[in-house]
Amino acid sequence: MGDGGGGGGSPERRAAGAAFRDGGAEDGARSRTELDPRVREIRASQRDAALGRAAQIRHGGAQGSEKELIDICWGDAHSTGIKPLSFVRQVLAACLHPELLHSDRLPVDARQRAQRLLGECEGGSLGSYTHSCGLPHVRRSVAEFITRRDGGVASLPENIFISLGSQRALTLVLSLLAQGEGVSRTGVLTPAPACYTVAMALAAVGVAPVPYHLCEEQGWALRVDEVRRVLRASRGHCDPRVLYVVNPGNPTGHVQSKESIEQVIRLAAEERLILVVNEVDQDSVHGEGSEFVSYRKVLFEMGPQFSDAIELISLHSISRGLMGEGGLRAGYMEVLNVDPAVISTFQQTLLSVDICPPVPGQIALDLMACPPRPGDPSHATYAKEVQTQRDALIGNVRRAREVLDSLPGVSCQTGAGGHYLFPRLHLPTAAVEQARSAGVEADLLYSRQLLEEEGLFVGPGCEFGQREGTYHIRLHVMACPEVLEDALGRLKRFHLRFMRAFS
Repeated sequence: MGDGGGGGGSPERRAAGAAFRDGGAEDGARSRTELDPRVREIRASQRDAALGRAAQIRHGGAQGSEKELIDICWGDAHSTGIKPLSFVRQVLAACLHPELLHSDRLPVDARQRAQRLLGECEGGSLGSYTHSCGLPHVRRSVAEFITRRDGGVASLPENIFISLGSQRALTLVLSLLAQGEGVSRTGVLTPAPACYTVAMALAAVGVAPVPYHLCEEQGWALRVDEVRRVLRASRGHCDPRVLYVVNPGNPTGHVQSKESIEQVIRLAAEERLILVVNEVDQDSVHGEGSEFVSYRKVLFEMGPQFSDAIELISLHSISRGLMGEGGLRAGYMEVLNVDPAVISTFQQTLLSVDICPPVPGQIALDLMACPPRPGDPSHATYAKEVQTQRDALIGNVRRAREVLDSLPGVSCQTGAGGHYLFPRLHLPTAAVEQARSAGVEADLLYSRQLLEEEGLFVGPGCEFGQREGTYHIRLHVMACPEVLEDALGRLKRFHLRFMRAFS
């Protein structure tokens, strides 16, 4: 008879299973199931470790109270009360349920867009596979979006590749560039602080992280002299080939000026670095006097000496910004001046591993690239919803700064873009010593107690690569204003209590 589902199989199979569970048979035989050393280097996020406890609180209330969990750790605006853009969901609804194409419940332009997009899908269905690079129509839409954004500097659809979001795109790019061992191992210059998933991506593909610290005292500015310093210091340990930049910054909110971008591009030219730029918060600049300028636009303005030579890969997605559609999983990367043979290999191998990006996400990406225009039936509603989101973000940042500035032992640099604030905690020595005794960073101790006592989930700064001896928390402020006000009230009560307890 066969092994069966519940009998455990043959004695040999049961023994093999025991060996797997126990780490090996008594005679020293090794299990066939072994982890790649690179996988072993991936460190689980402390935030992920707290997710289980947060889920318990979500369903049962915070310990000793009836408070519901408020999660401002993730960059998930919809989970904190921000409503999706109506036009996006209307088009998606009609694409997923084509009977709505004939319903007056949806605006005519939403139905027309859905009809056109379904016509680009095999069999007229979102359930069909697409090319591994994405739907050609969506790649054209993205190229046209980039061309408009950058003042008419033409973008080509063949340089656009659709992915499962910016994080997946980054991982694929790094996989393409990873090579060598020891001092010849590919090194990637990465900002610190930066989103914790960046370190996980570097470890997963086996490249060497080379962190460069952003300058907190200057509003988290990217200083080229610091990048150059760590670049040269790293050459005895790896081969630094890639400079990764996040603009606007996550979690810092810093927005680079045109002059700063020019300095980075000149450094990349001098040191023959590949530039990989994450620009996912480009439509969330909220600082007075600040504006987003793409690396691509500055590159072309600097002339052929740079625009024909610098290898630039830029990333964007629908996960944050005005869309906030993180669950739909779609983004794009544009590649410039990369060897066509490398691109061909990338397209035929790495991209094909995922078969294709999720088609609903590709549809949403098309809508991000080409939203309703003035005169379209949906434009007035779309413009109003976008303005409401912008007003909420600006108001939330202002209100959060007011509360943070009022707290003893807290300082916060003014962020000009993105959905996060990254305040610094100047904690009492007793709190730092207690955290050290527990084997954790002080801001992790702080965030854990905040979760337990107030049901408020924030990101501990130790996950983002802060300077040694400094402590921070990351707050996601793109939330319904009422939700954020509740969160800030909880944070204030806890912080004052925490500081008194350790003073």
